[in-house]
Amino acid sequence: MPTSASISSRSRLKRWYQSLTGQILIIMALGVASAQFISSTIWLRQLESDTEENVREVSKHMAFRIAATVSYFTSLPTNYRHIVIDQLQDMGGTRFFVTLNKEEIRINNIPDSPLKDIVKNEVESTLIKQLGIHDAKIAFSSPSDLHVINNQTRLVDLPERWGHHSLLVKPLTPPIIVIQIPINDKDWLYLASLMPDPYFLEGNSALSGDRLFSMAMSVITVLLLTIFILRRVTRPLATLARAAERFGQGDWKPIKEVGSVEVRNTAKAFNDMQRRIQRYLNDRERLFASISHDLKTPITRLRLRAELLDEDDIRDAMIRDLEDLDMLVKGALQSVKETDIHENRIEVNISRMLKDMQSTANLHDTKLTVVGELEHPFIGKPLAIKRCLGNLVDNALYYGKTATVYIEDSEDEVCIRICDQGPGIPIEKMDKVFQPYTRLTPDHSGHPGGMGLGLSIARNIARAHGGEVTLSNHATQGLEAKLWLPRH
Repeated sequence: MPTSASISSRSRLKRWYQSLTGQILIIMALGVASAQFISSTIWLRQLESDTEENVREVSKHMAFRIAATVSYFTSLPTNYRHIVIDQLQDMGGTRFFVTLNKEEIRINNIPDSPLKDIVKNEVESTLIKQLGIHDAKIAFSSPSDLHVINNQTRLVDLPERWGHHSLLVKPLTPPIIVIQIPINDKDWLYLASLMPDPYFLEGNSALSGDRLFSMAMSVITVLLLTIFILRRVTRPLATLARAAERFGQGDWKPIKEVGSVEVRNTAKAFNDMQRRIQRYLNDRERLFASISHDLKTPITRLRLRAELLDEDDIRDAMIRDLEDLDMLVKGALQSVKETDIHENRIEVNISRMLKDMQSTANLHDTKLTVVGELEHPFIGKPLAIKRCLGNLVDNALYYGKTATVYIEDSEDEVCIRICDQGPGIPIEKMDKVFQPYTRLTPDHSGHPGGMGLGLSIARNIARAHGGEVTLSNHATQGLEAKLWLPRH
């Protein structure tokens, strides 16, 4: 089972790569790495082509020297061959290490490569053209594993004057080409030569260690510069996003118009929009208050005149109509006052609020049970949150007689579930009950929110905090009201 820490880490990572900064950094990293890889591949291909041409030219010259050396030794009388070889060894060797062996020396070949094939083909073709030799044995060996004279003696076992000067380039270990040619039934002419370029058989790769390090440093440098630029670019956007979120929760405050021209224009348009919407909300609140105040006086006068009527039926009907009208006016004013709560956002102790409601409801019998605690402080409008919770709890106690409140808290959200044992709500009326003045039963004399505004006000308060209120019936009996509030 994944832990809450791993889930939170995955959530933050998901938010990061979905953000503008994350997406631009990913694109930049992929772009720089791809450009580096493509350029390295093209450069290496050109380098390989140039290297092949150089190796081919060097191999031709070496092949001619090998052919000349073979021709010279094969032309010597048999008795003089060992004398000449001994003299060469006493002098420290020549361009080649040459011996006459009684057997073919087994050479541990180094791995094949295209450059190795070029050298081998050039030497073979030259020996065939120049001397008509088709049975030459050509191999490549590393200096530390090169066998000479016989299959038990290695180059490193010989005195330095015999071949170290011509076949070893310390501290490098370039490969050595070995040509063995049978010159009669008993003797093999053995030639070993160091390749002119000690690196010519080294493989190149676009993803070698050095190139990977260079690619990583390039990507890191570009990303650091990109992060520095993006922070300057996205900081005003983040400020704008937070301001929009606060404004949606009823906290109006103009933002600074800074940043690029486009961001400044956006911030200016947002500030103008805030002012217009705030003026509209203030005008709406004053309008409702004015209408409510202005209607109370004529309603009171009509009620007095209705009391003076002689006909009882007409008098009772008019009084009922005036009572309904008075209730509508009070409900409209209550809806505006309880939804548009002007207070600062502070830490709200939701657990304490629910415990107080539990104490009040359980004065005589146990009607309300609270399960769970708030683990992290919640920032919101305390009076609004209290009114929202109070409306939901009152509904649960009125219809279900008893209720259980579950507090589910996390770093990202607060979820409060109020479960009762009442009759529930028909599915087709789930959305309708959130509309103002909606009552499912005609008699609400004992219900403090009997005008049908409780759920509407609760949902408006939750949405003002960026949350939501939803209803669902239990499988067996009762209704669950769920209040979800995000943490920002």
